[in-house]
Amino acid sequence: MKMSEIRRKARELGIKTGGLKKADLIRQIQKEEGNFEYFGTANDYCDQWNYYLRKECLSRLKT
Repeated sequence: MKMSEIRRKARELGIKTGGLKKADLIRQIQKEEGNFEYFGTANDYCDQWNYYLRKECLSRLKT
C-alpha cells in the first residue's frame, strides 16, 4: 500500500500523519482499529490471515 493511501486511511480515522514513518503510522492505524500494534514485528509467523496489509507486514519481518 502506498504511503498516500496509508495517510488517507489514517486521516479518516482522525490520526495526525505528520512526521511518522510508514510502519509507525500503520501501527497507529492498527491501534485505532482496535488491533494490536504489530505491523512488521512478527518473528517467522503471522496469524493475522485476513489483515489487509498482511503481505506487506510479512515482507518486513525482523530476522
